[in-house]
Amino acid sequence: MRWHGPRGRGAPATRQARRAADNGVVTTTTGSRADALRDAVVAWFDDAARDLPWRRPDRTPWGVLVSETMLQQTPVARVEPVWRAWLERWPTPADLATAPTADVLRAWGRLGYPRRALRLQECARAIVREHDGEVPDDEPALRALPGVGEYTAAAVRAFAFGRRAVVVDTNVRRVLARAVAGEALPRPTPTAAERALAAGLAPSSDGDAARWAAASMELGALVCTARAPDCAACPVRDLCAWRAAGHPPDAHAARRRTQAWHGTDRQVRGRVMALLRDASGPVERERLLLVADDAAQVDRCLASLVEDGLAETPPGEPDLFALPA
Repeated sequence: MRWHGPRGRGAPATRQARRAADNGVVTTTTGSRADALRDAVVAWFDDAARDLPWRRPDRTPWGVLVSETMLQQTPVARVEPVWRAWLERWPTPADLATAPTADVLRAWGRLGYPRRALRLQECARAIVREHDGEVPDDEPALRALPGVGEYTAAAVRAFAFGRRAVVVDTNVRRVLARAVAGEALPRPTPTAAERALAAGLAPSSDGDAARWAAASMELGALVCTARAPDCAACPVRDLCAWRAAGHPPDAHAARRRTQAWHGTDRQVRGRVMALLRDASGPVERERLLLVADDAAQVDRCLASLVEDGLAETPPGEPDLFALPA
């Protein structure tokens, strides 16, 4: 068994879930079906959950907050080694708060979206300044921290403190869309109805709600995946509305946009950041121009990196670039 969070007795879905509807996108379940759905997913989770370091009994709220920040749009396999090294180097918010920002960005490495590293350090400083170095456990205080939004606050409350929180990420949205609404994939953007349904399905007790949040998320990550769902291995296949409907195709496919990568500013910014991370000092603009064929694009990316606080130019040296001190 790999779930080490609080436990308790389950509770049926609330009226909020029964009222959840958004132009027919999200339907609801009966109380008995909700119970069966939760029980099956949680039982599967107890046997199949990955043994991740931020789930273990010795986890800290800070470690959970770091993991949730790193896991945003980044696979677990890439996050885990960086998370381990990060927590070994900066095991508390106070440790990260005083670290040189250049070291923080280098430690972030190739996880992508490096502004998350800056926000995490700002968050650590706020925790030290406003909460005596301890991650708060109430939602308003968490939401007030730099870089902490609705999802991250809910995840920290559930996974670090065992609180009842409505944790809805892409994986949970997909599980609910298929199992309850009978759709291949959820709408491109979250809806209030989805959140209402998720809130209604969450058990009333803290321990059970935290466990259900972790279990439903894990099911979406491992079994009910976006491109190749393993319906034969799904613990709720006999309850799944999408399966019962004959696996209809994605009703919202025309509204989805595929993000390009090759040749984008994101790619160029990543190449520039890689050079700055590997350099022992400032890097000449001429060298940075080699990361792409379009010099104007590189200059645009350099300007945006400086504006975002991810790079800086030494005083009086506009053609030299380095990580912030």
